[in-house]
Amino acid sequence: MNAPAISVVSTMYRSRGFLEFFLAQTLEALRATGESFEIVLVNDGSPDDSRDYAVSRCADIPELVVVDLSRNFGHHHAMQAGLAHAAGQRVWLIDCDLEVPPAALLAMDEKLRASGADMVYGYQEARKGGWFERWSGALFWRGLNALSETRVPENVLTERVMTRRFVDALLRLGDRNLFLGGMMSWTGFVQLGLPVAKKQREGQSSYTLLRRLQLMVNAISSFSAKPLTWMFHVGLTITLLSFAYVLYLVMRKMLFGDALLGFTSLAAMVALSLGISTTGLGLLGIYLGKVFTQVQNRPTFIVRDIVRGSRASLLVPSAADRKAVR
Repeated sequence: MNAPAISVVSTMYRSRGFLEFFLAQTLEALRATGESFEIVLVNDGSPDDSRDYAVSRCADIPELVVVDLSRNFGHHHAMQAGLAHAAGQRVWLIDCDLEVPPAALLAMDEKLRASGADMVYGYQEARKGGWFERWSGALFWRGLNALSETRVPENVLTERVMTRRFVDALLRLGDRNLFLGGMMSWTGFVQLGLPVAKKQREGQSSYTLLRRLQLMVNAISSFSAKPLTWMFHVGLTITLLSFAYVLYLVMRKMLFGDALLGFTSLAAMVALSLGISTTGLGLLGIYLGKVFTQVQNRPTFIVRDIVRGSRASLLVPSAADRKAVR
């Protein structure tokens, strides 16, 4: 069959409560375009019955494609799987939790076609949630851009519309340590932002504080060597200060006959040096772990099964796409 004009890609993890309304709103938005389409839902090892419900909807949504991964690989890996199996000339990427309604993608799609850009992404002008969520989100983006050599727009959302050539270029990067926000910015092309109002999610998000911290560490270490450079400068500064302090103690002894200042100051210096050394070794360990993961060359996801509706695209990913995710 011919490739559809639009592919909608979304992932499922504890998503059963959203799927019925998400599919209804997505279909309404897609039918408003008057173009051919497919909906690609990726089951990221969801422990609820999200997969079973999605598969059952293939009977009444012939454009639906359900990509079932062999286990939970993580949000970014599942999104990559969806992009690799999307055959549309334009790809809409969206989370299915309805924090951003599918209708918002219509404005992004219109801006993409009017401007000739290759990607239009959504971003929040003002972050939602309580003070901690707003503060931690602002800290994440500012910290990332301060440490990274690839600038990522602040408060950027998952939701975006991309051209076929942009998606193909993204899939060719071959990263095993995935941070799609940074990878998309690094890919280049013309990228435009569109402000989007994001609603508060119903129920508890699967992105806990620990997972957000892990994402921040992964994002920074995947896109910048600056922390290593900064660690060198900090270590050099501590070394120079230590020599200066030793010189100060010796001069006091020679000029004033003071006993070398005691155990407390020396213990503090030793503890500080040990902390700096341990932090530096840990930082090196993170980067070596990234290298280890990359050279292992394992696939970023494994597909267990694909279920297609009767009118879903039968096109398979190209050889270049398959190579990018092996």
